[in-house]
Amino acid sequence: MPQTTPTAPASATPPLAPPVAARQPHSMTHHGVTVTDAYAWLRDPGYPEVKDAAVLAHLAAENAWFEARMAPQQATMDALFTEMRGRIKEADKSVPQKDGDFLYWIEFEDGAEYKRWWRRPVGSSDDGSADELILDEVALAEGKDYFRLGALSVSTDGTRLAWSVDEDGGERFTARVKVIATGEVLPDVIEDTLSGLIWVAGDTGLVYSRANAQWRTDNVRLHRFGSPASDDVELYHEDDEGFRAGAALSANERWLILSTGDHETSEVRLVPAAAPLTAPVLVKAREEGVEYDVDVRDDTLFVHTNDTHENFRLATAPLADPASWTTLLEGSDDFYLTGFELFRDFYVVEGRVRGLDRIEVRYYDDPARIEPITFPEASYEAGLGDNPEWAVSALRLSYESMVSPATVFDYHVAEQRLETLKVQEIPSGYDASAYVTQRLEITARDGTLVPVSVLARKDRVGGGPLYLYGYGAYGIAIGPGFSTTRLSLVDRGFAYAIAHIRGGDDLGRKWYKDGKLDKRTNTFNDFVDVGRALVAQGWTQAGRIAIAGGSAGGELMGAVINSDPDLWGAVVAHVPFVDVLNTMLDETLPLTPGEWPEWGNPIEDADAFALIRSYSPYDQVKAQAYPPLMVTAGLNDPRVTYWEPAKWVAKLRELKTDTNELLLKTNMGAGHGGKSGRFESLKETAEEFAFILWQLGVPA
Repeated sequence: MPQTTPTAPASATPPLAPPVAARQPHSMTHHGVTVTDAYAWLRDPGYPEVKDAAVLAHLAAENAWFEARMAPQQATMDALFTEMRGRIKEADKSVPQKDGDFLYWIEFEDGAEYKRWWRRPVGSSDDGSADELILDEVALAEGKDYFRLGALSVSTDGTRLAWSVDEDGGERFTARVKVIATGEVLPDVIEDTLSGLIWVAGDTGLVYSRANAQWRTDNVRLHRFGSPASDDVELYHEDDEGFRAGAALSANERWLILSTGDHETSEVRLVPAAAPLTAPVLVKAREEGVEYDVDVRDDTLFVHTNDTHENFRLATAPLADPASWTTLLEGSDDFYLTGFELFRDFYVVEGRVRGLDRIEVRYYDDPARIEPITFPEASYEAGLGDNPEWAVSALRLSYESMVSPATVFDYHVAEQRLETLKVQEIPSGYDASAYVTQRLEITARDGTLVPVSVLARKDRVGGGPLYLYGYGAYGIAIGPGFSTTRLSLVDRGFAYAIAHIRGGDDLGRKWYKDGKLDKRTNTFNDFVDVGRALVAQGWTQAGRIAIAGGSAGGELMGAVINSDPDLWGAVVAHVPFVDVLNTMLDETLPLTPGEWPEWGNPIEDADAFALIRSYSPYDQVKAQAYPPLMVTAGLNDPRVTYWEPAKWVAKLRELKTDTNELLLKTNMGAGHGGKSGRFESLKETAEEFAFILWQLGVPA
C-alpha cells in the first residue's frame, strides 16, 4: 500500500517560492498523434506503493508551500472551524430503528470524532440498563491517523457482528467478526474487501466481494466460518474488466442477488440465501445499454429496467421464467423512476418529477392505488431511510431542503401521515426565516434550461460574492439539501448556488446522457453559462464567483478555468480528475476499463481520443492568466491517483502568466475523501473557505 510520509519537518524554514517540478522527456503516440507529458515522472513506477524519493520530495515541497502561504490565514481557519463545530451537536444519537428483536442506533459523545453503535431488546426500558454496545469506532480508531468503517452487519440470529475497516484511505477494507455478547473477536479475517458483508446459509457464512490487484471487484465470494479466507469459494467471477460484481439480499432475505455491470449495462443472477453454493440462475443475459436491478416477493420477480424507456420502467416476471418481463409501471418522460423497495404489504417507488424527489406507496393487489407522500416545501430532498424489516406499517424517511435542517420522519402508511421523529439540532443557533432559497432556470447556449438552486440571507445585497458548486457526471444528482458548513459563507454575504448541470441525472436519464461521451462538453458549457447568467441577473459580478468541485467535479473546475478564467475569483478543486486522456489510455489503472462507457475509449476510438484530448484539463493548460486555485490530493486515493493533481499543478506553474495563488495540498495518509473523523474533515472545509475569503477579499 502507499507509504505514509510527513509533509515536511515541523522545524523547516518556510519556503520563499513555490516548488518547480523538473521536466523530463516523455511522449506517447496514439492514432498518429504524439502527445508529450513532461511531468509523467510524478507517477511512482512502484504504484500503488509510493516510495520514489523525488516524487515524495516534490509532494512534500508542495505541502510546505501550501502551509507557508496559508499560515497567515490561520486565525480565519480557526474562526471558521469554531463556527462549523459549534453547529454540530456533539453528544448526539440517531433515532432507534427496529430490526428483528432489537432496536439499533448510533451515538456520538462530546468531542468524539467517531460513533458508537448500540442496540437494546425490543420492549426493554430506554433508561440505558438494557443498552448493548455492539461496535465502538472510537476505540477502533484510537491512535490511527485515518479510520473509516466500511460494512457492518449483524447475523440473522442477532448473536454476531461482521464489520470492515479501512485504515489508510486506500479503500481496501479488512473484515472481522465478533460475538456481540462477549466481545470475542473470531479468528476469521478477510483482507481487501470492497463490498457489504452478507450473512447466509443459517449464519454459517459471509458473502462479499474482494478487490483484485487493480482495485476491481470482479468476484463474489463465500467465506465459511472457521476456514481461512484463502479457502473462500468464488460464487461468481466476472471476466469483463469493465464490469464490477457485487451481491445483495432480497427484501425478504430469501435470495442472494448477484449483480454485475458497468455504467450502462447490467446482468443479475439469483441464488438461494440458504444454499449459496447452488448454481446461480441468470435473470436475463446482458444486453449492451440495458440496465436492470431486481428484488423478489414470493414467486414474483420485480425488475427495474431501462430496456423500453430511458427513464426506466418497473416490470414483473415469474421466478420460474425470470426473463419474461411484464410491465407494471410504464416508463415516462415526466417521471424518472430511480428505484423501488418491496415490503410485505406494499411497495414503494422513488423518482423525480422535474428534478423534485417523489416517493409513492403502491399496492400489489390494486395497481390503480397510488399514494404519493406529500412534503411541506416546494423544493427539497427526500428519500427512504433505513427500513430493514419486511413487514412494516411505517416507513422511515429522510428529508431536508436548502433552508430546512435534516429531518427524520416516520410515514404511517395506513393513515398517510408524516410523524416528525427528529430535526437536526444546531447548538449555536439557526433561524430558517433569515434565509431564502430559489430555484432558477438558466438558458444555456444551446437553449437548454438548466436548473440552479440558490440560498442566501434575506438581507443580502445583490452583486456580492457567490459560491457556485457543480459536479455533472455519472448520473449523480446534486440535490437542494441542507448544510451547516455553507452558512459560514452565506452569513458573510455569499449566495450559495448549485448548478444542476447535464451529466448528472437531476432531470432524468436523458439529462445524464446529454453530459457524457460525445456530449461531455455540455457539462462544462452549462456551468459557465450558469455563472455568466448569475452575473447578468445581478446575483454577483465576474471575478466575484468562487467555484468548487471534487473528483469529476474537479475535472469540471479544470475545464472551466481553461475556457473562461476571468469569470472566477477563486477555485477549489478537490482530488480532481484532470489527467483524463492519460488515465483513459491506461487500462492497468483501477477504474479505467469501467470508465470507458462514461468517457469513451481513446485506445480504440480515434474520435474519443480527439474529444477527450480537447477538454482534458491537463492537456489543455495554456499560457494565460488563471484565477487563484487551491488543489487537494490523497496519496492513497485509488479513484483519482495522486499524480493527476500533482502533474496539473506542475504544468500550471510552468505555463500560467499571472501571479495568483496556486496551492497543492496532498494528504499523505488519506484517500479520495480526505481526512476521516467528523471534526478533522471540518478543518479541511475551513481551509477551503479561508482560501476563498482571502482571495475574494471578504472580511473574515
